[in-house]
Amino acid sequence: MKFVDEATILVEAGNGGDGVASFRREKFIPFGGPDGGDGGRGGSIYLVANSGLNTLADFRFTAAYRAQHGGRGAGRQCTGRSGEDMHVQVPLGTVVHDANTGEVIGDLTRPGDTLLVAQGGKGGLGNTHFKSSTNRAPRRFIPGSPGEHRELQLELQVLADVGLLGLPNAGKSTLLRAVSEARPKVADYPFTTLHPNLGVVRVGAERSFVMADIPGLIEGAAEGAGLGIRFLKHLSRTRILLHLVDVAPPDPDVEPVKSVKTLVAELKKFSKDLAKRERWLVLNKMDLMPVEDREAAAKAIVKGLRWKGPVFSVSAATGEGCRELSARLMERLEAMRAEAENKNADVTAAIEGVDSQD
Repeated sequence: MKFVDEATILVEAGNGGDGVASFRREKFIPFGGPDGGDGGRGGSIYLVANSGLNTLADFRFTAAYRAQHGGRGAGRQCTGRSGEDMHVQVPLGTVVHDANTGEVIGDLTRPGDTLLVAQGGKGGLGNTHFKSSTNRAPRRFIPGSPGEHRELQLELQVLADVGLLGLPNAGKSTLLRAVSEARPKVADYPFTTLHPNLGVVRVGAERSFVMADIPGLIEGAAEGAGLGIRFLKHLSRTRILLHLVDVAPPDPDVEPVKSVKTLVAELKKFSKDLAKRERWLVLNKMDLMPVEDREAAAKAIVKGLRWKGPVFSVSAATGEGCRELSARLMERLEAMRAEAENKNADVTAAIEGVDSQD
């Protein structure tokens, strides 16, 4: 199935049913009085996160969703039938925007997360509600209110702990194949990867993380060159970025240091927050260099970049260094999770302390 990460849909909740003006008429009861029932409520529309979906492709075929209208009230104070709610399944990681205002309505990141996107209309009131001591035969009733109509922009951002960043043919897909069970396409030409791929990296018993591979970027991506930067949003949820560099590029004009700087510039154009994300340098394709030259080549790249963060030399094709890289990533992610839990615990304790003082 074709990978689709953006879609625009129309959602129309059901209208509420009208209330009615009715009067009780029974034999031997001359003054029956009003007995008009209320209208039923209109059906609402919800988006539900489904872990079994990984693309928004279904929305290419169905772009409009309409819930049922509420039924009209009836005599004998009978309330009209309520419209059925509609639940639309979307992939995990779907961000929902109002297409007209750009407002973020919600972000569905956990299985079963439910988001109300169109509220059904309320049922109208029958004339029973308007009887009084001075108005014993009211003919007034209220029609149902209309349901919400909205145009939504759905944007899929894949959920991953680690994201792979690099130029085309840097070896991102090969690395994903080497450390996980994912089998993305690998070939010796640029732009082999046309959509994000996810793989679960297992380091030990109950120790694993998710890695994401996105299509490679080239200079001018921010202006639409190559595949552009439309896939960079899939790295926005990652905790760590692995910047892969081909240390032995087939084109001698492509210098590793220059290629890294070019990509960082494109990253800053897309998002300053993403450019500040923790980033590790991974020098790939070391197997293509003589053993005696590898250390000197790695030092030259680190020096040219003035790199301060972690650096790893690997060969995704042979698996050399990949296990150590995965283990270090797991350790760092576990530490980051622990830091986040401690921070949340401190915030909770502070809130509870304020509440106790009140």
